[in-house]
Amino acid sequence: MSIRYQKDARNVVTVTLDRAEKHNAFDDAVIAELQQAFERARDDQSVRALILAAEGKSFSAGADLGWMQRMAGYSLEQNRADADALAKMLHTLNTLPFPTIARVQGAAFGGAVGLVSCCDLAVAGPRASFCLSEVKIGLIPATISPYVVAAMGERAARRYFLTAERFDASTALALGLVSVVEEEAALDACVDQFIAQLLSNSPAALSAAKQLVFDVANRPIETTLIDDTSARIAAIRVSEEGQEGLQAFLQKRSPRWQAQD
Repeated sequence: MSIRYQKDARNVVTVTLDRAEKHNAFDDAVIAELQQAFERARDDQSVRALILAAEGKSFSAGADLGWMQRMAGYSLEQNRADADALAKMLHTLNTLPFPTIARVQGAAFGGAVGLVSCCDLAVAGPRASFCLSEVKIGLIPATISPYVVAAMGERAARRYFLTAERFDASTALALGLVSVVEEEAALDACVDQFIAQLLSNSPAALSAAKQLVFDVANRPIETTLIDDTSARIAAIRVSEEGQEGLQAFLQKRSPRWQAQD
């Protein structure tokens, strides 16, 4: 197995890329393992958050060389099936109904930038670097592009998709690709601080807030959108967790989901 799956007492899942000798490069087998891990977390109603991490020097070097060699001999149909599996895995990660954090300790190349972009937050160490290198070998970052463009913006994507230049963690922070840059020794503490903040919030509201971003992004502010957002806040106010949160606030006590933690 190239992936480790762990759930702790807080119901936080950590999915770790564990192929350090290959710089955590992924192939069709690793993609399938990631898909299974993300589906396992998604289908577990107790999970509150997910951390995506990696062992070794690199976060992920992107596509494995052996996999790329095999793909070079694939037919169009085989390449399409291969790409569909990657696209499905990225979509599953992107749409998990709870918060996700990427812990990026080293280089993230190609498809690995897509993994980072699919997470809600990303914490990077000073050794972290990023590169969308596909055009150097005659390819394009197609399946990851919706997530990368959403994370770093169209203008930056046009630059880095075309130049394939490597950029550091501070540049990734300025672009919005990562949320925080921390010293390597403090990476875990930073991730834990985010987890603590997330676990203090309503699980149902976190899921609904995440979906809200997907549904309102890049839409014109017109009657349909206004009506939709009004309906959402009205519905969550009368929901079980909405009522509990409001009552806890008014009664100056912790809501039940904090007591459970």
